[in-house]
Amino acid sequence: MPISAVDVIAPAFQHTKRQLFQPFRLGQWTRLAIVGLLAGELGSLGGFNSFNPSRQTPPWGPGFPRIDPALLGTLITVLIVTGAVFMIVMAYISSVMRFILFDSVLTRECHIRAGWTRRQDNGWSYFLWQLGLLLVTLGLAVIIIGLPAAFAFRLGWFNPPRAHLGQLIIAGIVVFSVFAFFFLVVTLVHVLTKDFVVPQMALEGISAIEGWRRLWPMIEGEFKGYAIYIGMKIVLSVAVSIVVGIVTLVLALIVAVPAVAVFFGVIVAGKAAGLTWNAFTITAVVVLACILFAIFLYLVSLVSVPVIVFFPAYSIYFFAARYQPLSGALYSAPAPSAVVAPGNSPPFTPPPLPAV
Repeated sequence: MPISAVDVIAPAFQHTKRQLFQPFRLGQWTRLAIVGLLAGELGSLGGFNSFNPSRQTPPWGPGFPRIDPALLGTLITVLIVTGAVFMIVMAYISSVMRFILFDSVLTRECHIRAGWTRRQDNGWSYFLWQLGLLLVTLGLAVIIIGLPAAFAFRLGWFNPPRAHLGQLIIAGIVVFSVFAFFFLVVTLVHVLTKDFVVPQMALEGISAIEGWRRLWPMIEGEFKGYAIYIGMKIVLSVAVSIVVGIVTLVLALIVAVPAVAVFFGVIVAGKAAGLTWNAFTITAVVVLACILFAIFLYLVSLVSVPVIVFFPAYSIYFFAARYQPLSGALYSAPAPSAVVAPGNSPPFTPPPLPAV
């Protein structure tokens, strides 16, 4: 009988301990932090307070003149376009890094350069899947929200809203419930793809759609087992999120104090030098902020490496009992660890993990 989602916690924990602490290798630790960060293993971090435009004093201080609206509009447009391109590029990098992370946990060896060369095809296929899922998600979200809004507008519920407050509240509750269920389904699809479809793509070179075609009968045949897996992962994620949240808060305070001091120092120095807000100074501030934020994210990822390793190991041990190719790679005979030279390794066959 396949091992349960509860029983795989112990081997996943032991796997994490052996990979990271027996022995401790700083180089692998830092590489895993980079891979985990770029693969999105830690998920989104916190929220930020938005700028309130109603303040009379602009955020750059009274000593600087207001920014030219035309310049501001141009900069916003450039930032939007640049941000969109950056997000697409990062989505592709994240897709490749997902396979590098899988290989790193499976083999207990993290080699970014060799993995990047080796996993281009897998990463591209996974990137297209994620892009398609995003477009479908956005389209369905527009339908879920837009159709009821158009229906209410046609019935005149917004003219005036107070006269139809009851209908609007009921419709809002229904739309919110449907959207929450839709969001849950999309999240489950993402998690199941990451945990159980990616290993199939990595070991057999199939597409994400083919991986789902194979996975769905497994889920139907053992619905309770996969449901318990999802439940356990939620429980573990909540517990880990609390710890990571505390660590993130401490790091934020450590990084924020010198960052704020540097920012105000630059503002004072710029004011004394007669600088004004223009394309160059705004770009410099944005770049500096992005660098500081990237450093902060890497520090969070660095101290969260055990989490980065544990959750992929947890899914690997659970799925290995249900997917023979992964079981063969996981429990194969020990093999000497070596860096795989780019272009020389056979595709879709990562080095075997030492037997446990």
